[in-house]
Amino acid sequence: MPFEQAGMNFPGSAFYYLEDAPRLAVDFERQPIGDEAGGQFYNPLEVMSGDPSRAVEVRDAGPAARAFGAGGSGLDMARALQCLASAVYYEAASESIGGQKAVAQVVLNRVAHPTYPRSVCGVVYQGSERSTGCQFSFTCDGSLARKPSTTAWARAMRVAREALAGEVYAPVGFATHYHTTWVSPYWAPSLDFIGTIGAHRFYRWRGAAGKPSAFSTTYIGGEPLPRPRARSAAIDRADDPLDPATLAKSFEDARRSAASQATGPAAPRYSPSIEAAGGDAQFRAEKLPQSGGVREEYARAGQWKDQP
Repeated sequence: MPFEQAGMNFPGSAFYYLEDAPRLAVDFERQPIGDEAGGQFYNPLEVMSGDPSRAVEVRDAGPAARAFGAGGSGLDMARALQCLASAVYYEAASESIGGQKAVAQVVLNRVAHPTYPRSVCGVVYQGSERSTGCQFSFTCDGSLARKPSTTAWARAMRVAREALAGEVYAPVGFATHYHTTWVSPYWAPSLDFIGTIGAHRFYRWRGAAGKPSAFSTTYIGGEPLPRPRARSAAIDRADDPLDPATLAKSFEDARRSAASQATGPAAPRYSPSIEAAGGDAQFRAEKLPQSGGVREEYARAGQWKDQP
């Protein structure tokens, strides 16, 4: 054989000549990016196995979210892992790795936003006590009765574990909402569209609620049991309090109310003798010398002398 030359081979080297190097059926170098794609970001390398049908297509994700800060006990993290993996599996089991990471990032973005519960399980199972109106449909539509596939569940667990360990999926930024591409929910026009990843379209809040500074909640654990809440007929008859437009308005109203009621810190209590001498006023530094009030002999300090 032509490769069998003295000094040019080694044990096992024949395997390198058995077939050509594997190639993908897509020329990634020729994919439209930036201006060529009409201002959209299109990177097929974000998808699993190079499948161009599941490409990442993002218009404007904005800044990436902050890494999840693991707090709480070991039990909290075990419950958080179970809940996040369930969301990844039941919401995106057939998605690419990128699509699954995007779903996990949305859950953690909600944990960081004061509008939502402060725990992973609280976010995932929010609204599950209702027959309709749950935040993640698998928690109230009977999907949990379906036993997970072993392989797919292991992949969902890996994605969830990496997200809880601090991995950030930048293509969705601070997205807090998504829906499948074959539906058109009424709330979609009230949010800013970020882009499509696999079979889901992702959105973020508009206004102050969607700014990075709004995602200020620090995770401290306190995870509830990783399961849906008990159903309640009374709650089913009530209006849905989790409507995205309503949540955004309540966040903005709360922010404005807090800003209008902001006051300075209360003055401390002093001893009777200090109170008699003026109390807190003598510590406010309100009678400091103003600029220009310099004594005559120091008025030309720092200037060159006319005569030595």
